[in-house]
Amino acid sequence: MLNVLQGVVMEIEDLSLPLVKGVVPTDNTEVAFKDVDVALFVGAMPRKEGMERKDLLNANVKIFKAQGTALDKYAKKSAKVLVVGNPANTNCYILAHYAPSIPRENFTCLTRLDHNRAKAQIAARLKVSSDAVKNVTIWGNHSSTQFPDVRSATVTIDGKEVPVFDAVNDEKWLKNEFISVSSMNNFSLKKHRISFTLRIDRSKTWCSCDCST
Repeated sequence: MLNVLQGVVMEIEDLSLPLVKGVVPTDNTEVAFKDVDVALFVGAMPRKEGMERKDLLNANVKIFKAQGTALDKYAKKSAKVLVVGNPANTNCYILAHYAPSIPRENFTCLTRLDHNRAKAQIAARLKVSSDAVKNVTIWGNHSSTQFPDVRSATVTIDGKEVPVFDAVNDEKWLKNEFISVSSMNNFSLKKHRISFTLRIDRSKTWCSCDCST
């Protein structure tokens, strides 16, 4: 395993990031968690085709129980903890449960992939760039049970910010296709044949895609 980590170390070194003062690859929990100020949990049990994120719960309990125990024992009590391994909400709860000496408010988790996917759908529907869409909310766990919510979302069209719900003006799409695609896992998405046309805006140095299944 440490041989694999050496590859990660090389990648980090190649980035030459100014804030990185050093990298310590280890499989020793005491070395990894001793007096840490910030702990990022970016991985979890990998999912196989046909599996839901909830199917990995038993395996992830073992992983995050061990890591939570290590956090509780070795990390600073002021440590900030971020979880992105699927299912993020559940894994974060397990981690916090087994690290009771660290305040609950110091734990958080991200559903960035789902958030980006929801924004991208809206942007494609309205033919705008995804950065024009703001305040999309993802409720629930990082799984097929999630609910993408646009009630507070806005989109900027022709310089004017308007509610996404009004701009889309298609409640049926928002309640059906939008939710089902946002909740898809990567294996489900692979089953869809996707074609796209790439448009490049040279004046703004960004590109956008029109995608269809």
